Amino acid sequence: MAATQEVTRNLIEWRNGNEAAIEKILPVVYSELKRSARRNLRRERADVSIQTIELINEAYLKLVDQRESDWQNRAHFFAVAARVMRNVLVDHARSRQFAKRGGGATKVSTDEVLIASPERDVNVIDLHEALTNLSKLDERKSRIVELRYFGGLSVEETAEVMGISGITVKREWLKAKAWLYQALHEK
Repeated sequence: MAATQEVTRNLIEWRNGNEAAIEKILPVVYSELKRSARRNLRRERADVSIQTIELINEAYLKLVDQRESDWQNRAHFFAVAARVMRNVLVDHARSRQFAKRGGGATKVSTDEVLIASPERDVNVIDLHEALTNLSKLDERKSRIVELRYFGGLSVEETAEVMGISGITVKREWLKAKAWLYQALHEK
């Protein structure tokens, strides 16, 4: 709890112009980004060309560019990091797909997320498009999937970021997984 409060305090200080504040939390931020990057890349096929360090560095640089963001707490910061990593992975998959003229889109394993699918891999671009479509119907469900899947946030952290109860997160998570299962299998 104290570490979480320290990260929150330093994020706010950094946003307010204290350059030294980011240095204090850099090891924590790096560690969390590394954990999230490894989890995301574990879901990918073996022939993926992006490495953990590349994903971390790209995500970190994009997060640093968002200095003006109104970081409310550690969970909010890592929620933004989840979106950034999702975008990096989708951009990478698109560039690979473009380079191969439409073939070989990056696959992401749904082992941990648990989109109820008999298949172990889902095309990251298809998942991104399905989440975009879900957000048009229900932004909250889409955001929950993004936070839990790409950000690796717990039910409690997701609830804190979204300002809803943990039971609501669980209920919406189950509905979102069912919706995504159907959307991904209609293709």
